[in-house]
Amino acid sequence: MLSYGVEYTDPYAWVKTLHVIAVITWMAGLFYLPRLFVYHAMETPGSAASEKFKIMERRLLRAIMNPSMIIVLVTGLLMIEGWLSSGWLHVKLLMVAGLITMHMFNARWRRDFEADRNTHSHVFYRYANEIPTVMMLIIIPMVILKPF
Repeated sequence: MLSYGVEYTDPYAWVKTLHVIAVITWMAGLFYLPRLFVYHAMETPGSAASEKFKIMERRLLRAIMNPSMIIVLVTGLLMIEGWLSSGWLHVKLLMVAGLITMHMFNARWRRDFEADRNTHSHVFYRYANEIPTVMMLIIIPMVILKPF
């Protein structure tokens, strides 16, 4: 038994644990992929560096971000039932929808880089890199403080 009375066999605690782990890995990707785009946008298409960034971006999105997002969504849905009428959850879900949207934009930008047709500057990606941070800064107080 944990000090807070949660048993190691409590399925909700395991789902919540998996959810938090997946959130951390997904957010790490949402922070890092646009940062790779910043550096990639400064490279000449077809250069050795550009080709290396393509590999890094593809692996990050497909091997880490996509599975993490799926786990976040599945585990989140498994935990949602008791909180549906809570206002804080509505704000959190709106921000999660924003994170999913950012994920989809990142996937599109990665495909553009893959095809050597990126049209955005490194400055654009610097700003895009901040959007998940703002959403995270809204989500965390909603989940921890549950203000309404």
